[in-house]
Amino acid sequence: MGGGQEINTGEAGISEWIESLNRSFPDWHVHISPRLTDSEYAAGEAMQMLASRPNVFPNESLHLSVSMRSFRAENVSLLVKQLLDLDLKGARGTLDCVREKYPITITRDLQIAKKWLKTQARGTERYGIVVSSQAERLKPHAIDVKSPMDPVHWFLDGKEDVRSSYYLEDVATEFHVQGLELDWSCVSWDADFRYSANGWKHQSFRGSRWERISKAERKIYQKNAYRVLLTRARQGMVIFVPSGSYDDSTRDPSFYDPTFDYLREIGFPVLG
Repeated sequence: MGGGQEINTGEAGISEWIESLNRSFPDWHVHISPRLTDSEYAAGEAMQMLASRPNVFPNESLHLSVSMRSFRAENVSLLVKQLLDLDLKGARGTLDCVREKYPITITRDLQIAKKWLKTQARGTERYGIVVSSQAERLKPHAIDVKSPMDPVHWFLDGKEDVRSSYYLEDVATEFHVQGLELDWSCVSWDADFRYSANGWKHQSFRGSRWERISKAERKIYQKNAYRVLLTRARQGMVIFVPSGSYDDSTRDPSFYDPTFDYLREIGFPVLG
């Protein structure tokens, strides 16, 4: 089972498996990875309960530490984990291991991001734009997460079809792409998930303004949504962070600049 993939109400992840073992199968022998205490598994409390049982056997061999998504992406999941955990030093080190085989760039210009995707892809390699389902202030960039899209056409149709991911018009959210992949992706990063010196700020757009998310469960889902988005590409990705606008209080540059600066500080090369 993967970690950090819970993005919707009712998804409990690996912690629920452990709690079920504690609750319903106290006599079972449990062979388990010792690394489930890592942040993305959100299984700390459940693991503590399991530790009191005499029939639990940690086994390092049960942990798949290297992503098998593609020959290029073996360290990308670790990089994304470090990025989301605000482990700047770790992310820098992992990026050095990733950058030669798996290019990741950042930009403030969506048109430059689209051009980069098209120049990177070869033949029938698929590319597309992915975005958080809470990213409701990307409309000035012609990105509307509420606009209906058909995942079948988006993932399967060719470059001549306006409904396909190739056209870079329709976008897919974390719910559309969970468990699926592209060769190359553009992750469009809105103000719903903002970097700050005190940690990530979690926001939801209601009516005409952003509101702070306070529930811990929703914060986890939102962080995991970006984890899903940032791990959809087999071969490389570009991250688009808008510049915002001083003329629009819902897109103030202060909502976006710290996130872009954080990504640049990690060491991602800037396009444009």
